[in-house]
Amino acid sequence: MGVKHGRDYEGILTDLTVAIGRIPDRYVFFEMDAEEWGRLGEPEQLEVDEALAEDLFYALGEESVIPVGSGVVIHDKDQHRIHILIGEEELTFVPLI
Repeated sequence: MGVKHGRDYEGILTDLTVAIGRIPDRYVFFEMDAEEWGRLGEPEQLEVDEALAEDLFYALGEESVIPVGSGVVIHDKDQHRIHILIGEEELTFVPLI
């Protein structure tokens, strides 16, 4: 189903891809290890990040908090944002409207 949004979906997906790229061990979400991730070239890593962003967008419609590696992705329905955090530190957020 995905999260409710007022912005163009492609723009949200692009921003979310960049945002989750800030989580250094995001590949753990796909049960990869650092060595497997390192063997991927930059274009393949971007493809994985794009797939992760799309998966998260739709999953956040059902679950408001999803762990991704050492980070967490949170859908804030009240502020219409997707927050990306590591520990207590917010790395960035993606506006939905």
